Amino acid sequence: MIDLYTAATPNGWKATITLEELGIPYTLHAVDLPAGEQHKPEFLARNPNGRIPLIVDRENDITVFESGALMLYLADKTGRLIPQDFAGRWCAIQWLMFQMGGIGPMQGQAVVFERYFKTDVPAARERYKNETRRLYEVLNTRLAEVEYLAGDYGIADIANWSWVKTHRWARIPVDGLDHLQRWIDAIAARPAVQRGIELPPPAGNSDRQKALGASITTT
Repeated sequence: MIDLYTAATPNGWKATITLEELGIPYTLHAVDLPAGEQHKPEFLARNPNGRIPLIVDRENDITVFESGALMLYLADKTGRLIPQDFAGRWCAIQWLMFQMGGIGPMQGQAVVFERYFKTDVPAARERYKNETRRLYEVLNTRLAEVEYLAGDYGIADIANWSWVKTHRWARIPVDGLDHLQRWIDAIAARPAVQRGIELPPPAGNSDRQKALGASITTT
């Protein structure tokens, strides 16, 4: 059994979608980020960086934090969602790292300056939005050549899609990126993806939180 500690964010969706795609039984523990639960001692004992998601694999007695590491761990544990040949595996890892080192940080900062920063800093807003759009164009170029980023659908697609799907919230257009849009739509239609982005419900959705409870066991 896997214990997943997460919240409704792009990085959180990377974990829930991966688990749903793999069909691994897991217990979902919703972490209330606005309430600061990620900074409590019991959470920091599992991840000293105080960030979601993280998993505890009771079968192997191991805790894994950082979303990209978590996805690689689950893919290796099951032998799925990542190519098994040497070249294919590293193709998938490089596109996973593309999200971890590029789209995640750039789009995250775009959202901060576009939506949350108390002082309007136009140069910062434009810098991060333009760089995120450039990274989208890199994805679009790749997806003109292949159906999915590493050939077959896998963790590289899940990681990048979980961020790109929120492009409207970051106010970053995808106009003219037809191959990227095709990929966005194809992944959004997957049943496991549709389940994954609903878990856990967003913090503040109190009625739904009460209905689901603090922990959810799923398969």
